[in-house]
Amino acid sequence: MREFTQKAPLPVEVLKGLMAEARGARDKAYAPYSGFPVGAAVLSGDGVVFRACNVENGSYGLSVCAERNAVSMLVASGRVNPVAIAVAGPPGVPCTPCGACRQVLAEFNPSMAVVLEDGKGGLEVVSLEDLFPRPFQLGESRG
Repeated sequence: MREFTQKAPLPVEVLKGLMAEARGARDKAYAPYSGFPVGAAVLSGDGVVFRACNVENGSYGLSVCAERNAVSMLVASGRVNPVAIAVAGPPGVPCTPCGACRQVLAEFNPSMAVVLEDGKGGLEVVSLEDLFPRPFQLGESRG
């Protein structure tokens, strides 16, 4: 199995494959209230991909984002080493993780690669640190 680290950029074919997994997950989304289906695929350091979709609820606060669902699947597998996540919203619409998802992702790897659709048929890769430069960390001084 192929291993991945943060030290080297991910190969383009890996990024494209990860986005394809996110798009596939998006197709399973349960989003009857917002009409905004989202899929996410998280890549672990040991090369395993975990994909998930958003699941909405009539009690809106109980809805769960695709990114957090994918991270939960990663953790449930016994892993805590994500190196990248791809996020796919509605076709042609760039979709970055929400603030809550950014915080959850940062808990596991604040410098992971975030793969996004650029709205023009291509991909954009950004560091989570660029999207979320100062995540909350337990034990930090809050002066």
